[in-house]
Amino acid sequence: MFNKISIKDIEYKLLAPFAMKSCNSRGRRYPEKEHPYRSSYQRDRDRIIHPAAFRRLEYKTQVFVNHEGDYYRTRLTHTLEVSQIARTIAFALRLNMDLVEAIALAHDLGHTPFGHSGEEALNKLMASEGGFNHNIQGLRVVDVLEERYPEFPGLNLTWELREGIVKHSSAFDKAGKIKEFATGEAPTLETQVVDIADEIAYDNHDLDDGLTSGLLNEEDLNKFPLWDEVCSRISKKYAKVAPHIRKYLIIRSLIDMQVTDLIRQTEENITEFKINSCVDVKKTGKKTASFSNAVIEMRKPLRELLMLKLYHHYRVVRMADKAKRFIQELFSLYVEKPDMLPAQIYKRINKKENKKRVVCDYIAGMTDRYALDEYKKLFDPYEKV
Repeated sequence: MFNKISIKDIEYKLLAPFAMKSCNSRGRRYPEKEHPYRSSYQRDRDRIIHPAAFRRLEYKTQVFVNHEGDYYRTRLTHTLEVSQIARTIAFALRLNMDLVEAIALAHDLGHTPFGHSGEEALNKLMASEGGFNHNIQGLRVVDVLEERYPEFPGLNLTWELREGIVKHSSAFDKAGKIKEFATGEAPTLETQVVDIADEIAYDNHDLDDGLTSGLLNEEDLNKFPLWDEVCSRISKKYAKVAPHIRKYLIIRSLIDMQVTDLIRQTEENITEFKINSCVDVKKTGKKTASFSNAVIEMRKPLRELLMLKLYHHYRVVRMADKAKRFIQELFSLYVEKPDMLPAQIYKRINKKENKKRVVCDYIAGMTDRYALDEYKKLFDPYEKV
């Protein structure tokens, strides 16, 4: 049977010197006895996938609101895709795949309904209370809001996973600033890998969804060297393949090319930065996991196209604007009349918790569908409450 010593031996034998070993964790806020055959990061991963907050990701917007069609990515399918890509990278770099998977599965737990438009609305509404950041909200979810254990509040996750949630950063995500997690230190390599896996996933899968929706077309994409190069290679190898399969082959090849480049460049950075331990990773003060400059330049035009043609398409912008109005009106009503909140939520205000923060927590935890249903119940005179 496995025990704590054998888990330690396995990690030191298989993982790179700069990987984060579970036996070196800074631990949990509330001490717990270790499991006989699961590492602390394996337990973290298991604690992430069972709570309601994780299940709600199924009906939270990635780009297209759920009622647009069941083909498009949701926060849940996106999260699973990030996890798969991140595990592949972690295996190649000999990082702690359990920690990587746990961070990947948790990285979007603090997201609001309706994607980033929901976050923007709540950030504005909460300006007097310190604003809203979905990474910090993710930490609130796992530290406070999810109640599953009698011994402690939240999920009592390890320090490294909690840091990974707060310090998650990408083109669309700003790392949260909390004293417990020094802002001048780089996060673990495991966190950095999840950050870039997140970018790879949403860039390429948003291309996929954009093409399927008709908001993007291949004529636009063929102008860019990265797409054209991969497209030409696929067309030569599979001359008579069906168009929808050809699209999948192109997206898959784009992901593979970026993952391969990331692994190679990160290995070069590890050597250049003289990184021999997870402490060295933090002391660099900058990201060790990165693409090569050549791939960064090749990705730019495609990302700019996504911003212009997809994220700023009038259909997406209209839905984002509607979503902000839904959230603003729900927030104002709940703050003005908190007794309209569900009993278990209203109880928190009676316990002298900040009213706006309680309302913010409630709205941030909603799925798109629940928020729309709640809006109809409260503002449509013909809808049953």
